[in-house]
Amino acid sequence: MTNEATTSSKQAANCQTCSDHIVLPDESARTPRLHPMPGPQRLAFSVKETAAILGVSEKTVRRLIARKLLRASRALRHLLIPAKEIEKFLERTTPS
Repeated sequence: MTNEATTSSKQAANCQTCSDHIVLPDESARTPRLHPMPGPQRLAFSVKETAAILGVSEKTVRRLIARKLLRASRALRHLLIPAKEIEKFLERTTPS
């Protein structure tokens, strides 16, 4: 097996969640990476997934929810942050 094939198989093994081509990094990585895997688009993400997407800690995501800067669904046992809310948050907080 070539070095490139070994690297790609290791990356595939490190994939934790694949949704709309967003793959959460393993614990050593800092930013999410794109994954060329087709599939259904996710409507919502967990606090951990949202933290990885935004590049912040889970505690920061919970603080944003508490400050009502990020809306979350509390209908289920775990908090779920809709993908559209993440997009809206980034649009509102990104300077023009």
